[in-house]
Amino acid sequence: MKIIDGHVHLVEKIAGFCRRGELRAIGDGKARWANGDIMKLIPRGYGDKDFTGEALIRLMDDNDIEKAVLMQGSLYGFQNEYTYEMCSKYPNRFVGACTIDPFAENYNEVLDRFINKLGFKILKLEVSSGGGLMGYHYKFFLDGEEMKNIWHKVSENDMVMVLDIGDFTMESYQPEAIRNMALKYPNLKIVVCHLTAPRVGMEDRLKKTLELLKLPNIWFDLAALPSINAPDKYPYPNALNAIKIAKNIVGTDKLIWGTDAPMTAALDEYSNLVSYLKDAKLFNERELEDIFYNNALRVYFNY
Repeated sequence: MKIIDGHVHLVEKIAGFCRRGELRAIGDGKARWANGDIMKLIPRGYGDKDFTGEALIRLMDDNDIEKAVLMQGSLYGFQNEYTYEMCSKYPNRFVGACTIDPFAENYNEVLDRFINKLGFKILKLEVSSGGGLMGYHYKFFLDGEEMKNIWHKVSENDMVMVLDIGDFTMESYQPEAIRNMALKYPNLKIVVCHLTAPRVGMEDRLKKTLELLKLPNIWFDLAALPSINAPDKYPYPNALNAIKIAKNIVGTDKLIWGTDAPMTAALDEYSNLVSYLKDAKLFNERELEDIFYNNALRVYFNY
């Protein structure tokens, strides 16, 4: 079976910034936040202070992954230039997303360059209060004035909008705003990361959110669900329960498998993140082909 990892990150240099201040590499795949917290970010053997395109290709080849979608996020620091370089160097393996900070004075100039000069066709915004923009900016609305021009520009350039809105405890959790914009721009492809970060015991909330976002132009990636539901040990029954709910509500043609590597692969074996869906017996062969490959191909690679 052909496989696309629909949500991974490259890290030329760890330069994160979030609610805990700056994040800097300290070696052995670890990094320290300004408040002193230490995180394991890179799986052993794939990088000491970085996670390069070549390291990702080696991880992909070790697990029979054909292609990957390179996302952006505040955790590692914006990697726009490096993502562009790696997509140019390995066009048959990677497609990449760019990102911006909508509060930067010159964000529009930056976004224009990414679109018109570098040719990015995916914009990924990590807006979550936990790990993204709302962790170090005041609350803003995804369908409000701060985002109005961005939505328009993404739509008129036939891009894909990818959003990490965190979980329901965060101010960034705004499924109603995503629905509003999906209805306003019905030809725009929107992907909501991490299946909206569902929590154990909150299945009714997940069902309500998925029903709200059940629209023709919205997809959901499954990246990091085992980590989000930690301690959810392999074969990740909590993650599988959430995925089963999503299958029943939005259908398998709206689900995109992904890992959120390298961090998730530092916490567990990447091979487990690949195999748990195959082994779960939740899906038939055609459904697995859609989740692992066809859906990502249609959304991210076929413009």
